[in-house]
Amino acid sequence: MISVKHLSKAFGETTVLKDVNVEIKKGEVISIIGPSGTGKSTLLRCLNLLETPSGGEIVIDGINLLDKKSNVFKLRQKMGMVFQSFNLFSHLMVIENIMLGPVDLLRMGRREAFEAAMHLLAMVGLSEKAYAYPDELSGGQKQRVAIARTLAMRPEIVLFDEPTSALDPTMVSEVLAVVRKLAERGMTMMIVTHEMKFARDVSTRALFMDEGIIYEEGPPKQMFEKPKRDKTRAFIQKIKLFGFEIRSRNFDLYRLNAGIENFGHKQMLSPKQINHIQLVIEELVMNALLAKQGDVVAIAISVGYAEENGTIELALTYGGAPYDPVADDGGDDDLSGRIVRNLVKTRTCTFEAGKNHLRLTL
Repeated sequence: MISVKHLSKAFGETTVLKDVNVEIKKGEVISIIGPSGTGKSTLLRCLNLLETPSGGEIVIDGINLLDKKSNVFKLRQKMGMVFQSFNLFSHLMVIENIMLGPVDLLRMGRREAFEAAMHLLAMVGLSEKAYAYPDELSGGQKQRVAIARTLAMRPEIVLFDEPTSALDPTMVSEVLAVVRKLAERGMTMMIVTHEMKFARDVSTRALFMDEGIIYEEGPPKQMFEKPKRDKTRAFIQKIKLFGFEIRSRNFDLYRLNAGIENFGHKQMLSPKQINHIQLVIEELVMNALLAKQGDVVAIAISVGYAEENGTIELALTYGGAPYDPVADDGGDDDLSGRIVRNLVKTRTCTFEAGKNHLRLTL
């Protein structure tokens, strides 16, 4: 239905979208998640040309939207957009707001437009507000009217730009209920959202954006339960991170331990938890990993704390031959391994692209 290839967007010297590639199929509900300022809203605005892309192509039903010969108006009619700020005309009644586009742009008769608008208001649960003005509505009601107004233009796909971000928590559920109903009816949608549970439950696919690219994508179950990449997992699980890199055998161990202690205090970890993190890392690095490094020392350490479940995760990446310093090889001199095994709950060690990846949970 829509194919986006190598899309980029820059504002002056600031590049917001770098190299975005995505295929959108009919009937899909795609949630776009990620930290603020990573290009999520800009991607939607480029899709319907509210922002002109700096490069790449957007192909809708086989026609390049960015080709100067294309009928942009006709192609843009295929996409409706719901903004976070409603954008209703305050001097028009609700029914007039919904009828305006079909009458003026689609050349629909007023009677037909009125009947269609009333049908849409019934669908979003606001039939009784047809003759009210926007200032008489709550934020959630305004956003439901905005959704009805968008649907009145009979789009093939609807783009939602954080439709609940301007709402009080009590009003969020009523808007999300309408979006759920559209998903059940097979409407193709792309939704920029910070509502993780909603994205997990409603989406057919989720995109995680970071630094202007689609960093990871996949089915919601995989993305929200077993994300493949560290940044995705940190964002979804609300993981706070502390990182440290060792580039010399004579690295500053006191600085590393001070950094762990400061991080632990910020996350309100107990002195015992902080001590266990320091002990595990010191045993692994000083008594196992440094000895296995060659002429170039390269050890990356990450300490993560998941706010949602209180899990502490340690990740160590290091070069050299495949090596698991925590494996129980039965040797009498494996004191460091025994200490670590007694302190950790789970561990995995993999070897990919010439590097070892050791993960431990405390």
